[in-house]
Amino acid sequence: MTAPTDSRPAGRSTASPRGLVVVGCSRRKLPGTEQVPALDLYQGWCFPELRERIANHPEFRARTLVLSARHGLIGADDPIAPYHQVLTPDRALSQRDVVSAALADHLERHPAQEALLLLEPLYFQMLGLPPVPVWHLVSDPMAHWPQAARVLDGWGWAA
Repeated sequence: MTAPTDSRPAGRSTASPRGLVVVGCSRRKLPGTEQVPALDLYQGWCFPELRERIANHPEFRARTLVLSARHGLIGADDPIAPYHQVLTPDRALSQRDVVSAALADHLERHPAQEALLLLEPLYFQMLGLPPVPVWHLVSDPMAHWPQAARVLDGWGWAA
C-alpha cells in the first residue's frame, strides 16, 4: 500500500508556526558508548541536513521527534547511547500502539497543525497516520530533501 505524499486540502497554505517533524532513525551513529541527544547521535539518512537547520533552535528541536527502531518515539534532545536494532515488520506492528500513545502525549504538550514525516515505509507503518490536519510524507529525504526543505521553509524553520 502506498501512503499519500501530502494530505493538504487544495489551496491550503503550508505555512505553520506550530509544525512537527518525525524522522526515522539511521543505521550510522556516532561511535562510542556515551549518551548524546538523539538528534546528534544519528549520522546518516537526512540527519545532517535536519541538524544544520534546527541545531541552534531549541523551539524547533522541541518539535522534532525521532522514530527509533529500538526506543520508539523519542525527542530530539532525549539522551541515548549508540545501539544496533533493525526494524522488522513484526517489530513495527508490535510498537505501533506505544508509538501512537507517545505521539499523542507529545502533541498534548506541543500542539501542531502540520507534520513533516521523514520516514521510510516501514517506519511510516510503525507511526501510523498522525493525528494532525495536514501531513507531508517524504519517504526518501536523501533524494528528496528539497521537498522537505520547502515544508520547513514554509514554517519559518530556517537555519
